[in-house]
Amino acid sequence: MDKAFSVLEEQRLYDGFFSLSRFRLRHTLYRGGWSEHLERELFHRGSCVAVIPYDPVLDRVVLIEQFRVGAMKTQDDPWLLEIVAGAVEEGEGAEDVAHREADEETGCKIRHLIPLYEFFTTPGGCSEKLTLFCGIVDASEIGGHCGLADEQEDILVRVVSFAEAMQLLRQGKIESAIPIIGLQWLALNRDQLRTDYGCG
Repeated sequence: MDKAFSVLEEQRLYDGFFSLSRFRLRHTLYRGGWSEHLERELFHRGSCVAVIPYDPVLDRVVLIEQFRVGAMKTQDDPWLLEIVAGAVEEGEGAEDVAHREADEETGCKIRHLIPLYEFFTTPGGCSEKLTLFCGIVDASEIGGHCGLADEQEDILVRVVSFAEAMQLLRQGKIESAIPIIGLQWLALNRDQLRTDYGCG
């Protein structure tokens, strides 16, 4: 099958911190021919970066907790446990964003940056594509409150043992997809990280 799609019309519905467009489109079908004309809204988010900060010497994970409007209507506690993340700004590379956001959101400096995955977060209606890293850090003096006042960030930094992070994951206390993916990767690769970075 030759895959193809055709955009028949694009209408910008909203422009702000994010933007929203409505598309009329069609695409080829696996069974042959073309689909009917579809109408879909697309939330434009752009490229983002996330980092799971890990200290292989202390065997500790750096998590952050902050209010998330997306969780406000579906549960009593919309303060979510997450990992460092942020949007790519003009002129920045993914690695630059990883270092900047780690500093802004946790106060930690990344010593080694390990690329993990690139993936779409919610491709059914959002254009966001995310680059995920593991950041090797020294977590011995990390903690407290962080975030940029001019971005209205109010972030609690939590340094937990690897075992506690896994317990939080098993108990369903981490409800955001990106840290779940990052922690699952860490569970699979922790021993190698401790061998590579934990002994000097």
